[in-house]
Amino acid sequence: MHTLRNPGLTLALALLSLAASFASATERPVVERLIELARTQPASAEFRDALIDAMGADSIRDGTAYVGHGPDFVWAVESAEPPVLYVDDEITADMQNASGDLWFHVGTLAPGDAYKFHYIVGEARMGGALNVPAYTPDSYEQPGVPQGELSAQMVHVSKSVYPGMKTNYWVYLPAQYDPSTPAALMVWQDGHLLIGRNDENICILCPGLVRILEVTDNLTHRGEIPVIVHLFVQPGTLDGEVMRSVQYDSLTDRYPRFLLEELLPAVYAKYNIRRDGYSHAIQGQSSGGIAAFNAGWHFPEQFSRVAVQHGTFTAVAFRNGEPEAGHIYPTLVRRADRKNLRVWLSHGTEDYENEWGSWPTQNLQMANSLKFRGYDFRYTLGNGSHHAAIWAAKLPDALRWLWRDYDPARTHQDFEQDPAEKDKPYFRIRSLNR
Repeated sequence: MHTLRNPGLTLALALLSLAASFASATERPVVERLIELARTQPASAEFRDALIDAMGADSIRDGTAYVGHGPDFVWAVESAEPPVLYVDDEITADMQNASGDLWFHVGTLAPGDAYKFHYIVGEARMGGALNVPAYTPDSYEQPGVPQGELSAQMVHVSKSVYPGMKTNYWVYLPAQYDPSTPAALMVWQDGHLLIGRNDENICILCPGLVRILEVTDNLTHRGEIPVIVHLFVQPGTLDGEVMRSVQYDSLTDRYPRFLLEELLPAVYAKYNIRRDGYSHAIQGQSSGGIAAFNAGWHFPEQFSRVAVQHGTFTAVAFRNGEPEAGHIYPTLVRRADRKNLRVWLSHGTEDYENEWGSWPTQNLQMANSLKFRGYDFRYTLGNGSHHAAIWAAKLPDALRWLWRDYDPARTHQDFEQDPAEKDKPYFRIRSLNR
């Protein structure tokens, strides 16, 4: 979210350096083996060794360890006294003793969401972790589903909008892509962090955490989303400096013009992609999220489908000398004529509060503003921090919702708020999470 033009360690780099102590979405055989041993040989050395191998001794000691695949999870912790597991602040289970000070629990979490957990030992709170995604089957490779192809890294050098800036980008083509048939398009900000498959290391934006490639393969194979060319764009660099905040946090039309006037023409020259905004979507997280919304706001005729995770609708742009910043967007949305956009918002309750504003309350404000003005929108608030886990768990549902009722025979659709949404109340804060 910060550019290196600003002094000190940038928030973007700080974000990327943070990682959960341990959070593993492992392959199913590992979890199945742990569950089998837990049921049949819970006191065996084999089970103890398997837990430590899968989770790591330090994570078990710290109380941050778990492994999961789909709905199935195993937790383990080291404690001299019996611990009680809490998930989303509710008592879930008394832990079972494996041997000595090692305790475990085998259980399930409803897939398609993200969770947090901690332990109570005696009367003290211990360990725990935020941002625990429980994936649906759509986020895993499935037998018989063909995989698409990710391009090699390509580089664009800006000639006009950001003269001299270098931008790395990648293109993912689903297996169903036919060069003779124009495909839809989805643009992803911070794309270098989103192009991996099934990475087991869960950090804020690890390649493979969100599992875009797996989800694309599965949903396209079943016809639940159209054939989409996915464009993954990395923030540019200019004279060795990262331009992320300069590009993403600005409320001007400069960054979306860069996409429309420079980068997309380069991509159009290589791939057969539709040019109508009805067939274009754009996504981003954090500052990338406000960049995605900003693109749709300035150019709804080019980016009509917008997905925002932890959008930075706060005053961050002021540090770059911008005259306006993202905290005004909720008011702009209420006061301006409704633009033809379909907007997905997802967010976490444990997000930032700092000198630039409150990420949770600003996203809630955005949701209420979209509702007030009659937008076709979806808002999801989950348990999590400034992290991709909520978006990762909900990605299949989000893409289905964003592209629902898409008709390749059309080039335009008037997006209307769901009548059921009109009858619902505005979002309110009912209690404090403290």
